[in-house]
Amino acid sequence: MSRVQLALNVAELDAAIQFYSQMFQTDPHKVRPGYANFEVEDPPLKLVLIESEHASAPLNHLGVEVDSTAEVHSETERFGRLGLDIEIEDQVVCCHAEQDKVWVADPSGTRWEVYTITDDQPAASYASRAQNLIPLAEVTAGASPIEDCCADGGLCVG
Repeated sequence: MSRVQLALNVAELDAAIQFYSQMFQTDPHKVRPGYANFEVEDPPLKLVLIESEHASAPLNHLGVEVDSTAEVHSETERFGRLGLDIEIEDQVVCCHAEQDKVWVADPSGTRWEVYTITDDQPAASYASRAQNLIPLAEVTAGASPIEDCCADGGLCVG
């Protein structure tokens, strides 16, 4: 099942968890320091809360969660055929899960990710993980991955 992801910057995580638990009538799927996510069934939504008291805007990024790496690769190919700038991350630990993903940005710079979770409880810490990132500006044949998927303690800031 695919679902839209909405990642929000929140000033106070506990207050936001309480509000969204009441709003969507469900408990969080995962809570970590500075981070929580909800898997809302109706409407199908992955709601991500990222604590950031100094964020300049409430929207962090948007996404579409899909069921498999094959679906991520299919979207990557489709975006490439459309001539969109893409950023590819495979086996990256971000938002407290190991993921395969592709990023695109709309004309205003709003970032979208299409991703699948390959391990929802990775044992490795962010600091010890090698992360495969190809920046938008370097997406060409033979581009070399660089490290630095997630900043601010491993939270997606994309």
